[in-house]
Amino acid sequence: LSGLDPAQPYFQGTPIEVRLDKSDAEFVDVIHTDSAPTIPYLGFGISPAIGHLDFYPNGGKQMPGCGKNPVSQIIDLDGIWEGTRDFVACNHLRSYKYYSDSIIYPDGFLGYSCASYDVFETERCFPCPQEGCPNMGHFADKFKGKIKNDFLKLYLNTGEAKDFALWRYKVTVTLSGKSKVKGYVNIALYGSGGNTRQHRIVKGTLQPDNTYTSFIDAEVNIGTVTKVKFLWNNNRLNPTFPKLGAATVTVQSGEN
Repeated sequence: LSGLDPAQPYFQGTPIEVRLDKSDAEFVDVIHTDSAPTIPYLGFGISPAIGHLDFYPNGGKQMPGCGKNPVSQIIDLDGIWEGTRDFVACNHLRSYKYYSDSIIYPDGFLGYSCASYDVFETERCFPCPQEGCPNMGHFADKFKGKIKNDFLKLYLNTGEAKDFALWRYKVTVTLSGKSKVKGYVNIALYGSGGNTRQHRIVKGTLQPDNTYTSFIDAEVNIGTVTKVKFLWNNNRLNPTFPKLGAATVTVQSGEN
C-alpha cells in the first residue's frame, strides 16, 4: 500500500483506525511532500512517520519548482488545468508525480536513512548501508524484508521539474597551487551512463593543499566514472594570473 502524501487536516494525530497506518497492509510505504503545519503554512500532508518506509523528499515540506511565480505555473507546459492545480497544491501533488517518474527510473529515488533532513545534508547518512537503500515510489517494496526498525525515515533530493530522479554522489577535491585565492570550483562528472552539468563544490577562499567535500545530486546515473572535469573561476580581476589545480578528485556513489 503506497501513501501519496496522506492528508493532514482531520487525520494527523487521530487513532490508527481513522488514518493510514502500517497495520493496514503487509507493506506500507509513504511519500511525504507537503508536511508543513496546515496553520499557517497550508500543508496538506501528514508529517509523522506512519508506514514501514516513510520518504521525505527534499525534507518533505517544500518541493523544488513549487516556488515559481503563479503566472508561469498556471500557464504550464501540461496545460492551464494542470498548472492551476499546481499553483494551488503544488507540493501536495508532487507525490504522485514522483511516483509515476519512479516507474520509469527503477534505479532512481534512493532514500537515505537519516534522523532528519538537516543531518542528511551532512556526511553522516552517506553512502547506503550494506543492505542498500530503498527506492522511493513504485519499487519501494523491493526493500520488504530488510526493515529492522519500527519506522524508517528516508531522505533524498529531487529535481525541480520532470524528470525528477536524481543520483547522489560525494565529491572530494584536494587543491594544488602556489597561493590562496578567492573564487569557486565546479565539477562535472562523466561516466558510462552519461555526464552531468557543472556542479559547484566550494565558493570563497581556495587554499592549496586543502580538501573540500560536497554532495552532487546528479540528473543522470553516470554509471562507471570515466572522467571528471575540474574548473575553477577567479571571480575578480587578478593581474598575477594565479594558477590552481586539482591534486586529487574522489567520487563516491551513494548506492554502492
